[in-house]
Amino acid sequence: MLPTESKKALSFKRYIEVGDLVIVYERHDVMKPVKVSKDGVLQNRFGVYKHADWIGKPLGTKVFSNKGKFVYLLAPTPELWTLVLSHRTQILYIADISFVVMYLEVVPGCVVLESGTGSGSLSTSLARAVAPTGHVYSFDFHEQRAISAREDFEKTGISSLVTVEVRDIQGQGFPEKLSGLADSVFLDLPQPWLAVPSAAKMLKQDGVLCSFSPCIEQVQRTCEVLRSEFIEIRTFEVLLRTYEVKEVKMETSSMVDESHEDNGGMPPCKRKHKDDTISQDKSCNATSVVMARPCSEARGHTGYLTFARLQCLA
Repeated sequence: MLPTESKKALSFKRYIEVGDLVIVYERHDVMKPVKVSKDGVLQNRFGVYKHADWIGKPLGTKVFSNKGKFVYLLAPTPELWTLVLSHRTQILYIADISFVVMYLEVVPGCVVLESGTGSGSLSTSLARAVAPTGHVYSFDFHEQRAISAREDFEKTGISSLVTVEVRDIQGQGFPEKLSGLADSVFLDLPQPWLAVPSAAKMLKQDGVLCSFSPCIEQVQRTCEVLRSEFIEIRTFEVLLRTYEVKEVKMETSSMVDESHEDNGGMPPCKRKHKDDTISQDKSCNATSVVMARPCSEARGHTGYLTFARLQCLA
């Protein structure tokens, strides 16, 4: 993500240059971020890759190692960054992030307040949503996490779109300088109900708040506080079921009816017995079939998303 600083635009260069961050893609569950340098070298199970061979090539290129094996060089989109970033805290993943961005009504030019920053997974997607003229103000009470988040935002090229500050939002609330300026507020706190009154002061009329909580007891207490100044209070649980689609080989004999008529007059294929006493007929050929099945490691509950709209005063 390489923004044009003057316009705070979030875009990608078509060709890789020295200093760029790229995502090295081996397969859907094996990726890593790499900063390109002139003399840099990447080593993995496929061999050795020289960064010098990457420079000048377009993003999405397939590059080969000294062993003839390949990887892809991809742009660090928010979706991919969420999958490769360093976990300093539990992060939000794509299913929750997309839901949050939509229901917070985040569009280019919006001002969004976020607490806490954590690993910066959501912050990256919010930055893209508000670009080129909006801004994300993110707060975390942990100083080292805030420093690490700033460094990550520099790497991914969104530092002009995100401001990270060290602040205990539960105890101190949001800074008064942002009062009435926020289009949206996102809370990811142990006790979000403590920050709700301050968040209400930060929001513009008709602004939207979202609170992420892993436990329903947190949701209940937050909703009690929200009722005093907010309307349209709704809570969602996003459950994502991922399917694995792949090509497999199947024996034609398992798909053929034993009748001569249905088999074009040809004799039926013999099935291979477990004891191998009867060999399989040579006329039985394997065929490729595309199958889809649920992944064995499907994600379950991540948390509850509570949305509310600031009540407009007549």
